[in-house]
Amino acid sequence: MTLYTQVSKNIRKTWLLITVFLVFIVGLGWLFGNVYDQPLILYFAVGFSFLTSFLSYWHSDKIVLALSHAKPIEKKDAPELYRIVENLCIAGGLPLPKIYVINDPAPNAFATGRDAKHAVVAVTSGLLEILERSELEGVIAHELSHIGNRDMLVSTVVVILVGTVAMMADLFLRMSFWGMRSRDSRDRGQLGAIMMVLGIVAVILAPIAATLIQLAVSRKREFLADASGALLTRYPEGLASALRKISAYPQSVRHASDATAHLYFASPFRSKEKKSWFHKLFLTHPPVEERIKALQGLR
Repeated sequence: MTLYTQVSKNIRKTWLLITVFLVFIVGLGWLFGNVYDQPLILYFAVGFSFLTSFLSYWHSDKIVLALSHAKPIEKKDAPELYRIVENLCIAGGLPLPKIYVINDPAPNAFATGRDAKHAVVAVTSGLLEILERSELEGVIAHELSHIGNRDMLVSTVVVILVGTVAMMADLFLRMSFWGMRSRDSRDRGQLGAIMMVLGIVAVILAPIAATLIQLAVSRKREFLADASGALLTRYPEGLASALRKISAYPQSVRHASDATAHLYFASPFRSKEKKSWFHKLFLTHPPVEERIKALQGLR
């Protein structure tokens, strides 16, 4: 498999997952609207979720940087890092992003921002200390690929969809307690009980299904950024070597949280749990072994 076919494959899989997500939401909206004869349920849920996610999209970079305790730096503070970012931006045809450093010994990095013109790349101090130049180039290329691939926009779209599903499930549960309009009070009671059970099932299963699709999209975007980053540096081994070193570091990133974990180059948490197929469903990143194997297969 070549770098180009890997990129195309990951793009197709990402948009396939998003298409499935959209169909899932439309199906829920159709079900809820028909059950209660209220098609406005879907429109309201989508509109409200889009509004909140849109507002978050414009300010997400500031929020993430504050939560991560990242500080902006200038070229004189880290000249080698700046040269690497500048060279890769020129090669990738991207504007130079703002560069931040997180004072943390655990090696990691992330990119954020609403678009390429307002992007930010943040790296930990541990990343600068532990990695060699070719490895650092691989990590930076991966993060710049997230910017070039417009992953922030994709993530926002997925957040909108997840929020819509959660809202619809919650509405479904609440409305099931109100019961349905019916001429026969006995029918209303029976149908109300049935809808209450369905609402409870929906409020549990729908957000879980939505979250699984969200995580699947996130993992596919990581594979895509790996392939795109390797294409940018023309040296997949540098990125693979960085993954080995980062995954071998024993400590977690101090200020990482569940809300920001998916942004990082590699999972910021350290765990000795076995990666069963079920456990993998809930990972924000593909297992490092799979990412390295994919990079080694690129020619």
